[in-house]
Amino acid sequence: MNLLRPVKIVLAGIGGYGAHYVRELLKGEGEYPYEWVGAVDPYPANSPFLVELAARSIPVYDSLDRFYESADADLAIISSPIQYHGPQTCLALSHGSHVLLEKPLCARMEDARRMIEARDRAHKFVAVGYQWSYSSAMQALKRDIASGLFGKPKRFRTLVLWPRSERYYSRGWAGKLRDDRGNMILDSVANNAAAHYIHNMFFVLGRGEGASALPVRVKAELYRANRIENYDTAAMRAYTEDGVELLYYGSHAVRDTLGALFRYEFEQADVIYDDNARSGAIVARFHSGETMAYGNPNRNGDSAKLQAALAAAHGGGPVACGLEAALSQTICINMMQQSSPDIVPFPETIVRRGAVMEGGETGNYVEDLVEQLKRCYDKGELPAESGIPWARAGREVEVTND
Repeated sequence: MNLLRPVKIVLAGIGGYGAHYVRELLKGEGEYPYEWVGAVDPYPANSPFLVELAARSIPVYDSLDRFYESADADLAIISSPIQYHGPQTCLALSHGSHVLLEKPLCARMEDARRMIEARDRAHKFVAVGYQWSYSSAMQALKRDIASGLFGKPKRFRTLVLWPRSERYYSRGWAGKLRDDRGNMILDSVANNAAAHYIHNMFFVLGRGEGASALPVRVKAELYRANRIENYDTAAMRAYTEDGVELLYYGSHAVRDTLGALFRYEFEQADVIYDDNARSGAIVARFHSGETMAYGNPNRNGDSAKLQAALAAAHGGGPVACGLEAALSQTICINMMQQSSPDIVPFPETIVRRGAVMEGGETGNYVEDLVEQLKRCYDKGELPAESGIPWARAGREVEVTND
C-alpha cells in the first residue's frame, strides 16, 4: 500500500517533445504517485491529446503565470521552447515548485546564473532532462570512469548525423538565433536534439555524482546548407580542465542517418557506442582484450527522468543532472558561436535542394558530407584540418568566468 501523498504536477508545453511527457503522465505508472493538476500551452489545439485531457478534467492554461494565479504544483515540468526555459524555471521556483526542465538548459549564460540563484532562494531542485544522465547504463559508466577502471581519459569523440526536412525548419524556432521578440534561442544541431551528446561527454567525466567536467577551451567550425539563421552542421574541439580532448561532429544537412556514435578513449580501454547497432549497448573494450557491456542507455529514458524527479520531490535524494551538471553544454554552445561567429554556407554546387530525405520528406543535404564527417571523426580532426575545400577554421576561445 502506497501512503505517499501524490505529487501535484503542472506540465508547460504539451506539443513537440512535451508530447512524450503527456504520454508518460497519462499512463499513471511508476513507484511514486502523482496528480496532474494542469497543462500549459499557448496553442493547445495543436495537441492530439486535448480531448483526453478534457476527459480527465485536466485544465489547460495559456501561460504558466495563469496557472499559478489559481493553482499550485509541487513539480513543474517545463518542455517549452528554449527561450522560455530560464523565465519559466524561475517563475516555477518562485511559486514553490520543484522543476524538471527539458534539455538543453538555456541559450544564455545570464539565464543559467539566474536559474541557479532562483533555485537557491527557493530551496528547491531543478532536474535537467538529459535522459542518458538518468539511465543505469550511463550512471554505471560514470562510476567506473571516476574509479579509474579504464585509466586516465585521453580523448572523447561523438558523431551525430541526423537528417532534418524543410518541414522541420519551417517551425518558428528551428535554426533561429533569436525569436521575434529578441529572445535568444541559438537553436542548432548542437543545441537541440543532439545536445545530449555534447553534455554526456562532460557528464561522465564529472567528479562525483551529479557533476560534470567543465570546458576551458573551445574551437568550432559552423556551417549551413538550409536557409536558416544559425548552423545545421558543426564540428567542435573542446578541452576540459584536466586536459581531456572532446570532439563533436553533428549535422542535419545529410540525407541518411549515421549515429549517434561515440568512442571514449582511455589509457587502458576504449568505450564505444553505436545507436544503429542491434543491441544499442555501451561496450568497454580493454586493450587486454576483455570487454564489459553496460547496456542500452536509451532504455526507459523518458520514464527514468520523470521517476527520478518524482522520487526527489518525495524527498528521495538529489537529482542526477541538475543545473550545474547541465551547464557545460550551454558554455560550449556559447563558445562555439564565438569561435565561429560567421556561419559558413556550404557551396551551392554541393548542396542538393528539394531532395527526398530518409523518411520520405523533402529537404536539403550536402553531397558526400556523411563520408567527410565520418573520416574526420575517425581521424580526430576538424574539417579544416582535413583539407576539405569548403572548410573554414574557427578560432580557439578561452572560457572565462564573465
